[in-house]
Amino acid sequence: MSCITFLTSGSLRGPAHGCGTPDYPPSVSRVVNGEDARPYSWPWQVRQSRTYRVVMGEYDLTKRRAASRSGVWRRSLFTLTGMTTACPVGNNDIAMIKLASPVVLNDKVQPSCVPESGEVAPHDDPCYVTGWGRIYSGGPLASAPCGRPQRCSSSVWWGGGGTVNTTMICGGGDIRSGCHGDSGGPLNCRGRDVQGVTSFVSSRGCNTLMKPTVFTRTSSFTKWISDLSILHTN
Repeated sequence: MSCITFLTSGSLRGPAHGCGTPDYPPSVSRVVNGEDARPYSWPWQVRQSRTYRVVMGEYDLTKRRAASRSGVWRRSLFTLTGMTTACPVGNNDIAMIKLASPVVLNDKVQPSCVPESGEVAPHDDPCYVTGWGRIYSGGPLASAPCGRPQRCSSSVWWGGGGTVNTTMICGGGDIRSGCHGDSGGPLNCRGRDVQGVTSFVSSRGCNTLMKPTVFTRTSSFTKWISDLSILHTN
């Protein structure tokens, strides 16, 4: 199962909602090893299972009645050169989906914020991984403070050889990380910015010491997101 993040770019309609401002504030008081998130508190996250069941907010988009009511269908998928589905570790592990019609915003469906191009989240910036991973070793909601890139790519962490590079960001590593089922989901920092998109975790399992979750760094692709959104506005 993978997750999709609903970004600000694109055609939107509905009440005036700002990005990254959920009507249902998330509960982040207990975060170690994950906890169940408050319903609708991360309204920019979409779930896609291996059976292609897509859920967005209150809508199950595979049910014709719900899809018709929400008016949301996928039309196109865009990826960057260098992305590969044959190996979970690689550059440009990011994609954009163009919907067939505008999204109707409400208190359960809202966009996230995209960081400025080139922005790097500060070390130990409080961030949260959200998704449908296993609670006992990752979870729907787990803290994952940002780590220094130099430490993350060191031989005792993820090792050399370009496994972790400047287009990526690490979160956790001190027995806190994402888990299987969180892939594609957002790394939410400072309450609103999606600083990363979950790319891969250690083959040793979730919450492995010195093996933090590695995310695609969103700010490395902000211009690509913006340019693609403008190109495919209609």
